[in-house]
Amino acid sequence: MRITGAVLEVSGAQPPFAASHPFTVGELVLDPPGRDELLVRIEAAGVCHSDLSVVDGNRVRPVPMLLGHEAAGIVEQAGDGVDGLAPGDRVVMTFLPRCGHCDGCRTAGRLPCAPGSAANNAGTLLGGGIRLHRSAPDAGGMTHDVHHHLGVSAFATHAVVNQASVVRVDADVPPEIAALLGCAVLTGGGAVINAGRPAPGDRVVVVGLGGVGMAALLVALALGHEVVGVDPVPAKLAFARTCGAAEALTPADAVDRGIRAPLVVEAAGTVRAFETALELTAPGGTTVTVGLPAPDARAAVSPLVLTAQARTIVGSYLGSAVPDRDIPRYVDLWRAGRLPLERLVSSHIGLDDIDVAMDRLAAGGELRQLITF
Repeated sequence: MRITGAVLEVSGAQPPFAASHPFTVGELVLDPPGRDELLVRIEAAGVCHSDLSVVDGNRVRPVPMLLGHEAAGIVEQAGDGVDGLAPGDRVVMTFLPRCGHCDGCRTAGRLPCAPGSAANNAGTLLGGGIRLHRSAPDAGGMTHDVHHHLGVSAFATHAVVNQASVVRVDADVPPEIAALLGCAVLTGGGAVINAGRPAPGDRVVVVGLGGVGMAALLVALALGHEVVGVDPVPAKLAFARTCGAAEALTPADAVDRGIRAPLVVEAAGTVRAFETALELTAPGGTTVTVGLPAPDARAAVSPLVLTAQARTIVGSYLGSAVPDRDIPRYVDLWRAGRLPLERLVSSHIGLDDIDVAMDRLAAGGELRQLITF
């Protein structure tokens, strides 16, 4: 079938992207779903820093690539072997499929799936195939492959995905909420619930109040914790206060005031944020890092402090999540009115706005921009 999507032509383009135009929005050919695969009509897709990291070159992926990894949609067709999903189902699309059999899958979310990670790095679906193609200019009608982004490729009207990349949700969960569950909430919320595991009454500090950090803040509040938000952007601090944060401080103010907590979540993906998170972690406490800095980034850590203060540093990819285990829990919190995920949506955009959306995200002023179809 023919679809419309936003293809990243080059990784490492120079900002502003509204001027360098790394994306081409146009027509592609999408193959029908193969075995264990689904055709999904995309309803909403979030613009995330993991997309930006491919655009700016911090994450090396094969191009051309149809980006987008946080989304929700309606199943239109199920391939052979699909179990428990049918046309008409609303699904959350998640960016790390789990085969269910490898060593990583046996860690209850602590480690990623090895075959899923390999497929993501190669730009294929979990089974190893590519379902996206595009006509080559001046090639007499010949087509060439377009790589998948993290098994999803949601910046498009439709996607073919492996059934391991989706979780079904009930129809009462709107697409804007369902989309956020696929990355921001799984990652930020999982940093608290799965990796940090704060005791009842523990204070939680969140360093970096983008989409993932704000999701961590909202989930911690939903669980009844006192939360302190830390970010250099005044508007994000003000927003965190309106969401219920006990305090919202710049990194310098948080350090100067001696803020400490048993659990500190770093969600900014910078060395400065990681080191700030370490400094704000109380003796005996845990620092959970979910941000994705540049591959060559290095931070200063004192082994003596870790030993003398019995500190723990935990890396958490996708919030150490098992999506079909964790997403229903967040849905229940949302239904109960305790997790106001609507507040994470900072703007709605169209597919043609993708270059500008990346500039806005890089500038630090957005939580989640949603592309709606």
